[in-house]
Amino acid sequence: MSTVLGRLGLGGGVAVKVVSIVVVVGLIAVGGMLGFDVIMRMQRVITVGVGLLTVVYVVFAAPTIRFDALAALPAGNAQAVIGAILFTMTGFGLGWVNAAADYSRYLPRSSSSRGVVGWTVLGSSLPPVVLLVFGLALAGSSKTLSTAIGADPIGALTAVLPTWLLIPFALTAVFGLIGGAIMDIYSSGLSLLNAGLRVPRVGAVGIDAVIMTIGTIYVVFFSSSFIAPFEGVLITLGVPVAVWAGVFLADVTLRRRDYAEADLLSRSGRYGDVRMLPLVLIVVGTALGWGLVTNTAAPWLAWQGYLLGPLGLGGTQGAWAYANLGVFVALLVGYLGVLVFGRAAIRSQEAAPMSVVPPITDADVA
Repeated sequence: MSTVLGRLGLGGGVAVKVVSIVVVVGLIAVGGMLGFDVIMRMQRVITVGVGLLTVVYVVFAAPTIRFDALAALPAGNAQAVIGAILFTMTGFGLGWVNAAADYSRYLPRSSSSRGVVGWTVLGSSLPPVVLLVFGLALAGSSKTLSTAIGADPIGALTAVLPTWLLIPFALTAVFGLIGGAIMDIYSSGLSLLNAGLRVPRVGAVGIDAVIMTIGTIYVVFFSSSFIAPFEGVLITLGVPVAVWAGVFLADVTLRRRDYAEADLLSRSGRYGDVRMLPLVLIVVGTALGWGLVTNTAAPWLAWQGYLLGPLGLGGTQGAWAYANLGVFVALLVGYLGVLVFGRAAIRSQEAAPMSVVPPITDADVA
């Protein structure tokens, strides 16, 4: 927003950045505190508006794509291609896997599971893929634009727009982020409560808002670029999330029956309170994964990549340094670990008698 206002001759600098942070964080936090019904109303408006304005941006930005420049770009080696695939997998897949419940939690229990999965996959993959390809084409057409995107993505992308479209584009970018962040902060607040934090739901959302604000302040005022901390956080958190996803996928793969919902809500039920195998796998998978990823652009993550040298992969400066192999290894550790060592426990759970607990209704999960 600061870049946009500066181009319009309305000033920029620290004051605009501070006001922008306060307004955006405030909208996200208030939206998350107001609850699901309000979030859904906001999402409908934001989704339609942002979608239409995104199409307008694509129409005006498309003529700046230079196919001759794209054709002249050098091909990446195998390690670079693998790294790009795994980074994309982390950002567009594993980065959202913990939010799966948000896509089904408030739907009627009679909803088709196939429909829930199908429409969710289509809606969360098709638009990002189109925008990803378009963004790569823009960045590949101009070295200057590509460099600027790393420091200020929203500001850099305004360079290809006419002046009258700057404000609508800025609003599109900001509200697009707000639309996703409202659901994220709401879900994160519920996760804190499920983890045992004894505060009201509004308080849990407030804690998330404080953490989000601290991270935003660091990126805006102390980091030399946006892309370095973004990549660092995404890959660092992507490793343990990949293990967790592997554990869950293997658990689902091995089960022959649906989960006993009543027992999921009871510590004395067939699933127990704490299962040691998943915890051990998450620790082991995270340790192995962090040893196989690196991000030298973020100095505070320089300790990562400690296994690249001992395993003969060239160390943190070698060809495999940015291949993000740790994410894939972490996913395999979680999946294969449960597949090999968790089968007996799952069979025992499925053979256990049903707990006598009142059935869960739609009203209970709303």
